[in-house]
Amino acid sequence: MEASQQEFLQHLLNGVTLGSIYALIALGYTMVYGILQLINFAHSEVYMMGAFAAYYTGRSLNLDQSPGVLSFIILLVAAIVACSVLGLTIERLAYRPLRKAPKLNILITAIGVSLLLQYSAQIIFGAEPKLFPEVLADRTLFTVAEVEVRTLDITIFLVGTLAMGGLHFLIHHTRLGMAMRAVSVNGPVASLMGINVDRIIMWTFVVGSSLAAVGSVLVGLKYPKIDPLMGMLIGIKAFVAAVLGGIGSLPGAMLGGIFLGLSEEMVVAYLSSTYRDALAFGILIVVLLFRPAGLMGTPVREKV
Repeated sequence: MEASQQEFLQHLLNGVTLGSIYALIALGYTMVYGILQLINFAHSEVYMMGAFAAYYTGRSLNLDQSPGVLSFIILLVAAIVACSVLGLTIERLAYRPLRKAPKLNILITAIGVSLLLQYSAQIIFGAEPKLFPEVLADRTLFTVAEVEVRTLDITIFLVGTLAMGGLHFLIHHTRLGMAMRAVSVNGPVASLMGINVDRIIMWTFVVGSSLAAVGSVLVGLKYPKIDPLMGMLIGIKAFVAAVLGGIGSLPGAMLGGIFLGLSEEMVVAYLSSTYRDALAFGILIVVLLFRPAGLMGTPVREKV
């Protein structure tokens, strides 16, 4: 195989891996928006807190001294529990009291919660980066067409796929998922039908925060330095992925994440790494100009 083809396949693999992480975080944005019509900008800081929960769990239990699947699962559980509790707390204390307030008030509150968590984390954890526990050795598993497929690439892809598949099953094949879909269509009518809307919103934050937790552990393993501001840029990119796919559309968030990951990797490979972060903003502008509803979103006409 020619070197150029080999490089392309390697970048393709890297792009899918990165896109899976973006998709996991984007799903949290789109779930909350689908239920509350709210952009939860604090979601990126929930993701950051999940990374630190996993870091301190791994350090306190010395999991890097006993790497393996069990240690990886322990980190996942710790991050999921911490992010779920934080997501519930944010919903209960910051968003629920403002549920009937103007949208602008809620948006400002979301930004304020995000900044509060960022700077609180700097005070509590310190501003310097920390090295994430290496609980899975990144080694070559096998080679396909002269492209090395490594442990972390397979782990990220499999865990991301399982998480997204589990979410699909939850939304479309369980009573909780049916209730979520009903609330997203019309909350007041769903309430009249006997659905506890507050409970459904609570579970929406739990599920979305859990997906962010999974993404934080996967990022920690792939890019092992974490810091209190790590959620800022990846949160923006995940939000762009959600808008690209169609905010409120779960399949759209998955598609948008994969597309953004692939685009970013190809820009780094064939243009310049300088444009890597600018790409997300460029995609956002193009989408808002030519297809505001996103690739899989449904345009909504508002009466004036």
